[in-house]
Order: sequence, then structure tokens, then C-alpha cells
Amino acid sequence: MTQFFLSLAAAFGGLSVAAGAFASHALKEKISEHYLEVFQVGARYQMYHALALLLVAVLMTRAQPPEGVLVASGWLFIIGTFIFSGSLYLLSLTGIKYLGAITPLGGAAFIAGWGTLAFAAWTVKF
Repeated sequence: MTQFFLSLAAAFGGLSVAAGAFASHALKEKISEHYLEVFQVGARYQMYHALALLLVAVLMTRAQPPEGVLVASGWLFIIGTFIFSGSLYLLSLTGIKYLGAITPLGGAAFIAGWGTLAFAAWTVKF
């Protein structure tokens, strides 16, 4: 699981840089400023949580033994990234407004991921 989280964290990080560049260069003249900002929020939060997933993977290598709460935190960051950033990307590119109603579910997954990471900090032996 550690290797999977590390690999996905690196992929999410790289893709968030690509998404930011895509927004700045390719989308700048194609979508409204509002949707451009929405797209960039998705890229920014994807990067934040790529780093969070990287932290989880590193902590998993130090935990004795690796604890399920860290795995749960990693999965919540992954799910949150797909739902939160993914819905913002799609909303920006398609203009389908109901996608904005899905975004808070990703935010809730992020919050739960941070909560489980905080719990791990108090309960896991490193």
C-alpha cells in the first residue's frame, strides 16, 4: 500500500502542475475568469492533497506496525482528490452547474482524511 500511495502522490502532484499550466495557457482565452479560477482551485487542492498522501506514505514506512488508520487517511485523500478536484475540473470545462453540488463530498473526504491523520498522530507508534 505504501508504494501505491507514493506512486499516486507523485502522479497527483505532477498532474496538478500540468493542470495549472493547462489553465494558465490553454484555458485562459477559452473559459470565463470565474471558471478559470474554479479550475485553478481544483489544481491547488490536488497538489495540497498529493503532498498529504505523500506524508501518509512516508509515515506508513515509519509506523510499527503500519496502522490501518494511515491507510484510511490515504484513501480519503485519494477519494477527496477525485471528487473535489475532478468535479471542479469538469464544472469548469463543461459549465454543468450541478457538478458543484458534488464538490463538498470531496471536501468532506479531505476533512475526514485530515482527521484520521490527526488520530494516527496520537495513536500510532512511530
